Amino acid sequence: MKKNHFLSRRDFLLRGAAAVGAVAAYPSVVPSTVFGATAPSNRITLGMIGMGLMMGGHFRGMLNRRDVQVLAVCDVDQNKRENAKRTAEKTYADKAAGGAYRGCEAYLEYEQLCARPDIDAVFVITPDHWHALCSLAAIKAGKDVYCQKPMTLTIREGRLMSDACKQYGTVFQVGSQQRSERAFRKACEIVRNGWIGKVHTIYTGLGEFAPPATLPEQPIPEGFDYDRWLGPTPWYPYNQERVKGDYGGGWRRFWEYGSRKNGDWGAHHFDIIQWALGMDNSGPVKFVPKGWNGTEYQTHYYANGTAVLRDHSTWGGHMIQFIGTEGQVMVSRGDRLDTQPVELAGAPLLPSEIHLYESRDHEDNWLECIKTRGKTICDAEIGHRTATICHLSGIAERLGRPIQWDPAEEKILGDPAADRWYDRLRRAPYFL
Repeated sequence: MKKNHFLSRRDFLLRGAAAVGAVAAYPSVVPSTVFGATAPSNRITLGMIGMGLMMGGHFRGMLNRRDVQVLAVCDVDQNKRENAKRTAEKTYADKAAGGAYRGCEAYLEYEQLCARPDIDAVFVITPDHWHALCSLAAIKAGKDVYCQKPMTLTIREGRLMSDACKQYGTVFQVGSQQRSERAFRKACEIVRNGWIGKVHTIYTGLGEFAPPATLPEQPIPEGFDYDRWLGPTPWYPYNQERVKGDYGGGWRRFWEYGSRKNGDWGAHHFDIIQWALGMDNSGPVKFVPKGWNGTEYQTHYYANGTAVLRDHSTWGGHMIQFIGTEGQVMVSRGDRLDTQPVELAGAPLLPSEIHLYESRDHEDNWLECIKTRGKTICDAEIGHRTATICHLSGIAERLGRPIQWDPAEEKILGDPAADRWYDRLRRAPYFL
């Protein structure tokens, strides 16, 4: 088990001759003028894997922090990784007294980045089908990990990742950042403390993607390693629509790379619902697809009968609506929180009531936990349980029938065809 990893790594690098020799092969740290009073030994050194659309905010944020240093970037697209390298070096050079810096390496292969002994922690912001491979490599190399949601492509991947974090003592954060927003936390506290009575029905809107499509083959752009982008997934002819990051769809449209909208917005909203119901280490027991025997909405059920419906018209346009026997809670991003009765939204918690984990910034929470070796607000087990809901909802949709699930044993019950989706076949050589 890894304990006090951040401090012990620094001590090792400073005192161990072998480590010093290994680190000397890499670019030196940024001059202290960039970071003010933050000593090199107190900075968290970072590698960033997947320099596409979703990485943008993380990358810019990390470059502007004084307590971290980006040492390496990685992407299968040469243009993206080289642009990221230039951006990092220019940002640090602009802040340095001498106006020059060359200290960010660009990699095609995440394995090389994870093998560096001078990197403390890694962002994994790739398409879903690469999350497990990259994260497990980082975990086993002694890195802490921030992984984009949903945490995995399959249920088995999540169990492997959560168990690996426990084995290696990894500080792991899943990018379910709504847990670090005040309104969502307060909504969950209202539900958890019984202010609206017993919750029996929950609505959440996920939106829709265009259906998957058969696309014509296009030339693979120069500098883009398409085979490596596909990784463990089945081979299909290259088409830009299949690989691009796009809030309107892109690769998320395709079942090969995720669970479509369930893995997109579902990974956010199902996570908040799990938190509100106190089910972070468990989950629903039944998943029913839209259209089965006239079912109007995709629905999953918890053992106590609480139903979660994938609707698109929650009250007041809110993202999530909790309906209880004595009231309602509606919550959305942008710190939007409405309740019935209305006074619940502003009512303070009593000291004796349930106060949920408070984080005001998701990245800050992860970085602080790296320093203290504390538990993040959305660790690997939490992320695995939420991702499992995404996967099972998608499996029920693809098979067109309900699925029974045992959250304690993590088994699909009485349906061998559905059970085959517990994991997926992987294309060589991209095995776990």
